[in-house]
Amino acid sequence: MIELPVEFVSRVKREFKDGARAFLDSYDRQPYKAIRVNTLKITPEKFKEISPFALSPVKWEPNGFYVSEEKAGKTVFHAAGLYYVQEPSAMSAAPLLNVQPGEKVLDLCSAPGGKGTQLAQALKGEGLIVLNEIDYSRAKILARNVERLGIKNAVVTCASPEKIAKAFEGYFDKVLVDAPCSGEGMFLKEPNAVTEWSEKNVELCAIRQKGILECAQKVLKPDGLMVYSTCTFAPQEDELQVENFLKEFPDFSLIEQHKLLPHEVMGEGHFVALLQKSNCGENECKVRAIRPNAPLKKVAPYRDFERRNLKTKFDNLHIVGDELYFLPDNCPQLDGLQVLRAGVPLGEFKGERFEPSHSLAMCLKACETNCIDVDENTAINYLRGLTFDCEENKSGWCLVTYFGYSLGWCKAVNGTAKNHLPKGIRI
Repeated sequence: MIELPVEFVSRVKREFKDGARAFLDSYDRQPYKAIRVNTLKITPEKFKEISPFALSPVKWEPNGFYVSEEKAGKTVFHAAGLYYVQEPSAMSAAPLLNVQPGEKVLDLCSAPGGKGTQLAQALKGEGLIVLNEIDYSRAKILARNVERLGIKNAVVTCASPEKIAKAFEGYFDKVLVDAPCSGEGMFLKEPNAVTEWSEKNVELCAIRQKGILECAQKVLKPDGLMVYSTCTFAPQEDELQVENFLKEFPDFSLIEQHKLLPHEVMGEGHFVALLQKSNCGENECKVRAIRPNAPLKKVAPYRDFERRNLKTKFDNLHIVGDELYFLPDNCPQLDGLQVLRAGVPLGEFKGERFEPSHSLAMCLKACETNCIDVDENTAINYLRGLTFDCEENKSGWCLVTYFGYSLGWCKAVNGTAKNHLPKGIRI
C-alpha cells in the first residue's frame, strides 16, 4: 500500500466512517488501465477483431475497454489513432453531456485531451469543438492528440478561462469543466500526486475552481448543459463547490451528480455533476464566424495536389502565412486568443509547390488517396523515421497504412518510400 498523507487518511475516516477501511484498502491493488476506441476511425466491433490485447468493457462508456497491456500507448494501432489510452473513471464525465452532431462544444481545461476527444467523437465530425488549455506545453500535447485521432472540426486554444469567457459569451451548447484539482483520485496511478497533496492545496484548488466555473457559465447558451468534474474526493472541490456555484448562479440547476469511488468501481475515482442553465432570454450571441480567405489563384498549388492525390475535396480553405487550413463550418473568430490549431492544417506552400501535412494524413481514409499498406515490422521502422522498399509502380505522395489505417505520408520514388513522418513524433 502506498503511504498516504496522514491528514488525508484522517479526513477519509471522518467522511466515510464504516466504508473508510474498504476505501483505503483499494490502494493495495494495481491501477486499472483502459483504452477508448476512436470511432472517428474504427468501430469497437472492428477493433475487437484486430486488437493486439484482450478487451473488457467499461460500463459507462460504450467505446471504453479495460486492458492489462502495460504499454498500450506503444502499439502501431495507437500511432494510427485507433484508440486513446484513458483512465476508466475519467470516461464517466463526457457522456453526461449527451453531445449531438452539429452542436458547439467547449472543453475548457482540456489537456491532454481524453475527455475533449471523447466529446469530439460524439460530434461525429459535425459542429464544432473548442479544446482549451492554459498551459502552452500541455496545449501542444493536446493538439498532437487531436491530430493523431484525425479530428477535423476542432479548434485548440491556449488561453485563460477569462479570455475564453470574453471571446465566446453565450456561444456554446455544451461545456465541460474538468477542473484542475488536488488529484486525490490519482494517488494510485501517479505517485507525485501524493507528495504534492496538502490541505492547503485543496483549498487553493477550490478557489481556482470557483473562478473557472464563473468563466464557464458565461459561455453557455440558455438551456445549455455544463458538466463539472474532478479527479478528487475533497468535498470543497466537489459537492460543496457545486452547492456554492448554484447559490451564486441561481439560473443554473443541478440535474445529477455522481462520485465514483475506487472501492466501489473499477477505476481510480471521479466526481461529476451535470448542470443546466435556464432559458433566461439573453441577447443573441455576438460571436461571428471567420470568412475563409483563400482565393482561387493562391490555392492553385493545393488544388493541383488535391487533383493528383486525393479522392476527397476540402473547402472552407483559409491561409495563414504559408500554411493552408481547412476550417470547420462557421468557425468562430478567434481574435485575441493563442490558437494552436483550427480545423485541419492541410499543409504548406513552398513557392509554387504544396507539401501536405501530417494532420491531413491522419484525417484521410485509405480509400481517399494513394496508399502503401505495410506489415508490422515495416510500420515500426516507418515510425522510427526509416525509408522502406515499395512497388515500382508507386510514385509521388502516398499514405503509409497499417491494416488500412493511416500512419503518415511517404513519397515513393523508383521503388523507395521516402519517410515524411515529422521528426517530433518519431519513436
